[in-house]
Amino acid sequence: MNQKLITVSLLASSLLLVPACKSVYKCGDPVPAKKSIFWGKRLKSVIEERDMLCNRISEDEADIDSLIRDTMRLHNTLVAKEKSLDSLAALYNELNDSKLSDAEKYNKALKQKSDEIAAKEKQIAEREKALKELQDALSKKEAAANSLNDAIKKALRGFNSDELQVTEKDGKVYVSLSNKLLFASGSVTVNQKGHDALKALADVMIKNTNIDIEVEGHTDNVPFRVKPGNESAGILVKDNWDLSVMRATSIVKILTDEYKVDPKQVHASGRGEFFPKADNATEEGRSANRRTEIILSPKIDEVLNLIKK
Repeated sequence: MNQKLITVSLLASSLLLVPACKSVYKCGDPVPAKKSIFWGKRLKSVIEERDMLCNRISEDEADIDSLIRDTMRLHNTLVAKEKSLDSLAALYNELNDSKLSDAEKYNKALKQKSDEIAAKEKQIAEREKALKELQDALSKKEAAANSLNDAIKKALRGFNSDELQVTEKDGKVYVSLSNKLLFASGSVTVNQKGHDALKALADVMIKNTNIDIEVEGHTDNVPFRVKPGNESAGILVKDNWDLSVMRATSIVKILTDEYKVDPKQVHASGRGEFFPKADNATEEGRSANRRTEIILSPKIDEVLNLIKK
């Protein structure tokens, strides 16, 4: 390499030392046919060296051009990759934001569902508690009705089944007293045996103040007629409605006035012939329909209060 530099320097020096030389040989110029004073073996050698250097320069320039093209191609590729990377980064950020947004929505929906489930569980627990309280109250009411039923049956065990019947239904105790136990035909005056039955019932009622007492008068479907010797009854009683109401009222007065049952517990009503329990087509059926029913119900205030909640 140093030798080449020395040769090029010598050539440059020779050219500088010969200012009168009009011809300047460039790369690729042919060897002049006409000999000059400078022509000689040394000049020829220098020209050949020049041409060799020119060829190398051309090759280097070609390599440089190729390197420039490769550099530009790599630059363009790098720019494209950078754009692609930016696009991927933007897409990643968008997806990441979307995932975060979806996660927030999911968490919000999950919390809402959890709150709804908690509220429903609380509501169910409250209903279960209320239901248990209601069941307990109904059980107490049923137990009270059973106890009352047993006490009444015990108090009235001296009477025949054709005179009275004691049954329990829907938490209530029904005492059905036949008219032959209580009244003469067409009369509203209770006879002595009827008084005895009412006294036994009153003793149970007084001991069970937490009950409601309904006294219902019932008749058969035979129209009311005043019988000879009982004309005074016809002044007050006009039909079966009147008869049923007045018989129920007579019993209520005996229970409250004579046997001191609390009047606030008792009320009377007449049903006439419209609630038969047997067929009025037969005498036996009509006899069964002529009755007074005393219905004893343990108070259900506690149950009603629970239902209202």
